[in-house]
Amino acid sequence: MESFYRLPFNFVQCPNIKLKKPSWIRKPSNSTVLFGLLVSYFLVTAGVIYDIIVEPPSVGSTTDEFGHHKPVAFMAWRINGQYIMEGLAAAFMFTLGGLGFILLDQTNKPNMPRLNRVLMILCSFIFILVAYGATKIFIRIKMPSYLS
Repeated sequence: MESFYRLPFNFVQCPNIKLKKPSWIRKPSNSTVLFGLLVSYFLVTAGVIYDIIVEPPSVGSTTDEFGHHKPVAFMAWRINGQYIMEGLAAAFMFTLGGLGFILLDQTNKPNMPRLNRVLMILCSFIFILVAYGATKIFIRIKMPSYLS
């Protein structure tokens, strides 16, 4: 198999090029990388690609029994469709839960004072529980008979 890969290099020789990294390119800080990852995670879970392709409205509307139009943030009974605000709300909850787990991981640092550790554990559990509860409520709004 290796001779198969070497076959093209019997006829073509690789150029001898010395490439140097430009001096203005620096390694990003840890905070910058984390921020970039969180923003990209938020945008992907919000369904920005779906929103660009399908172009749904930001919120929907429904008519009540008196004939008045009411705004609706969740597209009920359509698991594969969403309004823009629905995607943003769900993405915020997913990101909040992810931040809760990141915060929970940060409590393992060895030199952390006890009070800070307890507060970080408390905040992380609050983030995780709020995100879980809100996401469960979102699913109940979207598919009313799903989790009953």
